[in-house]
Amino acid sequence: MIPAIAYGGDYNPEQWPSAKVDEDIALMREAGVNLVTVGVFSWAVLQPQPGVFDFGWLDIVMDKLHAAGIAVDLATATASPPPWLGHLHPDTLPVNRDGVRLGYGSRQQFNPSSATYLREALVMVRALAERYAKHPALKMWHINNEYGCHVHESFDAESAEAFRQWLKDRYTTVEEVNRVWGTRFWSQQYSDWAEFVPPAAMPTLANPNMMTDWNRFCSDALLACYKAEKAVLDELTPGIPTTTNFMGAFAWVDGWKWAADIDIISNDSYPDPSDPRAAREFAFESDLMRSLGGGKPFIQLEQTTSAVQWRARNAVKRPGQYKLWSLQAVARGADGICQFQWRQSASGAETFHSGMVPHAGKASRTWAEVVELGSALSSVSAVAGGRVEAQAAIVWDWESAWAQRNAIGPVEIEPLTIAKSWHATFFESGIATDFLHPDHDLGKYKLIVVPSLFQLSETFAAALAQAAEQGAHVVVGALTGALNADGHAQLGGYLGPLAPLLGVRVVDYAPIGVTPQPTEIEAGGALDGPDLDAVYEPISSLVKTPATRASVPLVAADGSGLGGNAIGWVEELEILDGAGVLVKATFDSLDLPGAPAVTRRPHGQGVAWYVGTNPDARGRGDIITAVLAEAGITAVLPVQVPGVEAVQRGSVLFLLNHGDVDAVVPQLSGTILYHGAPPAPAGQVTGQPAGGAVLSGGSVTVAARNAVVLQL
Repeated sequence: MIPAIAYGGDYNPEQWPSAKVDEDIALMREAGVNLVTVGVFSWAVLQPQPGVFDFGWLDIVMDKLHAAGIAVDLATATASPPPWLGHLHPDTLPVNRDGVRLGYGSRQQFNPSSATYLREALVMVRALAERYAKHPALKMWHINNEYGCHVHESFDAESAEAFRQWLKDRYTTVEEVNRVWGTRFWSQQYSDWAEFVPPAAMPTLANPNMMTDWNRFCSDALLACYKAEKAVLDELTPGIPTTTNFMGAFAWVDGWKWAADIDIISNDSYPDPSDPRAAREFAFESDLMRSLGGGKPFIQLEQTTSAVQWRARNAVKRPGQYKLWSLQAVARGADGICQFQWRQSASGAETFHSGMVPHAGKASRTWAEVVELGSALSSVSAVAGGRVEAQAAIVWDWESAWAQRNAIGPVEIEPLTIAKSWHATFFESGIATDFLHPDHDLGKYKLIVVPSLFQLSETFAAALAQAAEQGAHVVVGALTGALNADGHAQLGGYLGPLAPLLGVRVVDYAPIGVTPQPTEIEAGGALDGPDLDAVYEPISSLVKTPATRASVPLVAADGSGLGGNAIGWVEELEILDGAGVLVKATFDSLDLPGAPAVTRRPHGQGVAWYVGTNPDARGRGDIITAVLAEAGITAVLPVQVPGVEAVQRGSVLFLLNHGDVDAVVPQLSGTILYHGAPPAPAGQVTGQPAGGAVLSGGSVTVAARNAVVLQL
C-alpha cells in the first residue's frame, strides 16, 4: 500500500554515479521520505537501442529502496522518447502549425497520434510491467508525465487522418459537421470526409467550432495514449493503482474526462513565490484535484522546495513557505506531498531547478526544511483518508473554456482567470469549495457559482433551475450563455435558457478597458499623439470614450451595501417583465448610467443572482458575503484572523498563517497534533514539533508562515 501520508519526490539515480544510491537512501530516511517516483525520464537508459534493455541499475535501486522501507511509484518512462526513436522513425516526431517537424534533443517529442510511437511505448511499458510486477517495492504506476505540457497537437498526415475518424465518430455525417460548424459562412462548406484537415496555418481567422473540436480531439488523442498504457499495466499488474500528473486546470486536456480513468488523481503545481496571491493558486489546484477525484484524496506529485528554473527571474520560497504550502495541500485533500526532484541535477535543462537535496547539500536552509516537513507530515498522519466537506461549489468546464478562447470576439477574457477570481473570494472568506462539471449532480450544495460558462446547454440550465427550486443559492457570472450547446450564438438575448431563472437577459456586451487600435495604414501610431488639443481639434476633443475606462464603479441599490468596481467588462441587462427581480447594484457608466449590474431573484426555495460584469475583489466579496448569509454557510473559524487560512478536513483543523507576523486564533477546542516553530537558521533542523496539548475554548498562536493542526 501507498503510505498514509506519502512524502518524497522524483528520484533519478540514472543521472548520478551508482555509489550515490546508498547515500541517497540514507538521506531519505533522515528526511522521512517514504515514496519516490523512479524512471520518469529514463527510457534512453532503460532501452539504449531498439530491442536492447538494461534493467540492471533499476533492479538494484528497486531492491535497495524496498530494503529501506521506501515505496516506489514506477514511471513508464514514455514521456521522453530516446533519440534513436526520432532518428529511426521521424514519423513519431510532431509537426507544428506551420508545418515544421520538431526535432529530438529536448523532451516530449512525440506525436500523440503516431502509431509507431505508441507501439514502441507499449513495448517499454510491457517490459517494465513484466519485470517488476511482483516486486515488493512497486506500489503505484506513473504513466508518462505531464501529458500535453510541451506538445499537445500535431499537424502531420497521421494526425489528420485520426482527426477525420474522430469527426466521423462524433458526427456520423458530413452534413452534421457542416451544421454544427456553421460552414456556410465564408464558403467553408465541406462535401467529403477527405476535405477535413487539422486547423494548421491559414490566411486569417479559423472557424471557431472547428478549433473547439480540434481541442477536443487533441485531448482525446493524448487520453488514448494514456489508456493504452494503463490497459497493459492493468493486465500485468492488477491491483497496482495508476496515475498521471495533471498541471492544475491545464488548458489542453479535459480533466473531467481524464479523471474517470485515473486511479489516483495527482497534480504538479508551481505558484510563483514572489506573488502574494500564490497561496490562492495552490488552494485552487488542490480543490480542483480533490473534485476531479470525486472528493477522494489526491497526491501532490510535483512541487518545488524553493525556486524553479524556467521563469525569467526565479524567486525562492521564503523561510517556512515550502512546509506551509505543503500542509495547505494536505488540508485540502492531499494524501501525498512529493517534489520534483529528490536531488538537484548537476547538468541539463533543469540544473537550477531546486531539489530536496540542493547543490549545497545538507548545509542549506532547504535541507533543514525538507527534514522539518517530513516530521510535520508524520505528526498529522491521522488526517489521511479524510474528506473536505464543502457546501459551496464552482462550475468549471474545459469544453466551455475552449469555446470561449476560440471565439473571435467579443473580447479576450481568460475563463480560467474568472474562475480563479471567484474561488479566491471563497479562499479569502474561509469557505471550503468544490468544483463541478455541468453534468454533475448539484443537489448537495447550498451555493453554486457559475463564473463564466460561455457555452451553455439547456440540460444544465434546467439542472441549475431545479437546484434553486429545491433551495440552492445560485450565482451566475458574466459571459455565461453566449453560445448554445452546438456552439452557436444564443438568439433572443444571451443567457438563453437561463434567463427565466435569473429574470434577466443580456441584450448586449459592452467591453471596457479598451485600447483604441490604429488602422493598418496608421499602424505606426496616430500622427498627433495621444493628447487632443481643444483649440485645433475642437470636434474630437469633445468626444467621450467610456469604453477606454479600466473600470466602472458599482453603486449599491436599495441599501444593499454592494460596492466595488466592474473590471474590463460591462453587460447591458434587460429585466424580464414580472420576474420579481431586485437590482442590488448598478453601473456608474456614461452610456449605462444606473443600469442594472447585479440582480437577485427568488426562485422556489432558493435564490438566483446574476452578475453582469467581472467585479473586483470588493465587488465579489460583497456579493459572496450577502449570499453566504442568505444560504446559512459559515466559515470554519467564528472570527476571521488576518493572514490565517483555516481548513477542516474530516475531524482535523488546519490553521495556516500566510502572514509575516504571528497570529492568535481564539475559541479553539481540540488536541494539537502539530504546532510549527519558526524556521531554524540555515543548516540547522528545528526540533520536534510540539503536540499533545489540549485546548478547550482557548487560543493558540500560529507563527508567521507556519501552521498549527488540531484534532477536533
